[in-house]
Amino acid sequence: MKMPETSHKNQISTTKLFTAFITLFILVFSFSKTSMAQEKSQMVRFAKIKVDSLQLDKYKAALKEQMSTAIRVEPGVLTYYAVADKDDPARITILEIYADTAAYNLHITTPHFKKYKETVKDMVKSLELVDLTLIGSAKKTGQ
Repeated sequence: MKMPETSHKNQISTTKLFTAFITLFILVFSFSKTSMAQEKSQMVRFAKIKVDSLQLDKYKAALKEQMSTAIRVEPGVLTYYAVADKDDPARITILEIYADTAAYNLHITTPHFKKYKETVKDMVKSLELVDLTLIGSAKKTGQ
């Protein structure tokens, strides 16, 4: 018995759609496992810094230069967020995320980081480094 032409085409379309769905599922699952493994090896840290308030503008300029250079030239430097306390703008907290400890160790040997440290050495009143464990993340795609 010969199948009608439209039924055969529908069966082929359904098979292609099912194959595409399975392929997409496998890709998404493998990327999410890879992403979770990458997050587990990441080095995450807060740098809590108290800056001399009279030198705050100079400090922020040096910090922004160091951060933008590191993000641009170092593949292992993944994220920087620097924020200031609303009640005390000279109290800065930086969220730093590196691909792994090796990326951080490389980062602190770079010329731009050494320049930053030399530039701000008399501006920084205190520095506390807090190593963190990433327990989850969420972000919008494409931003």
